Amino acid sequence: MSVRHALLALLSEGPKYGLQLREEFEARTGEVWPLNVGQVYTTLQRLERDGLVESEDADEGPQKAFQITATGVTELADWLRTPPDLSSPPRDELVMKVLVATRLPGTDVHEVIQAHRRYLVQLMQQWTRIKESGAQGDLNLALAVDAELFRLDSVVRWLDAAESRLKRAAADTDVQPPEAPLPKHRRHIGARG
Repeated sequence: MSVRHALLALLSEGPKYGLQLREEFEARTGEVWPLNVGQVYTTLQRLERDGLVESEDADEGPQKAFQITATGVTELADWLRTPPDLSSPPRDELVMKVLVATRLPGTDVHEVIQAHRRYLVQLMQQWTRIKESGAQGDLNLALAVDAELFRLDSVVRWLDAAESRLKRAAADTDVQPPEAPLPKHRRHIGARG
């Protein structure tokens, strides 16, 4: 998530103080992603350094109001229209656990998968309760909850596919997956720039 660009979006509505930006960020993201006020001010300092926002020293009190610059407006527009780089898979701890478990002596990879599947289903139930109880009147929360439910569902579906593939591999060889050393070469997936 780009806090930098989220703050630019909030500032595109008009000048705001740091604490106000934190509160509005949390409200706009359905209060799903809490934000440390220190992170807000650090990000604002970087945005100011980069010429994307400017501040006015407050005559009354210690707070400064920040406003977006023309360069910041352009940066925000470019960010909104530029797809994120999804060409390489992210480092996913769950994927790593399953990959390690397939070759770890004495580990039942199917038990590992089942433990994670149960946890993911519990999380999905929690998010569903949030959706049913509070998301009807809050569009941002509803969108954030939907995104999380779809993400968790895709992880559960990956676990199902991984388990099926492991069972087929075991049936094809009539033994557990080999405990051979890992290959020394690396495969690169996706476009690299």
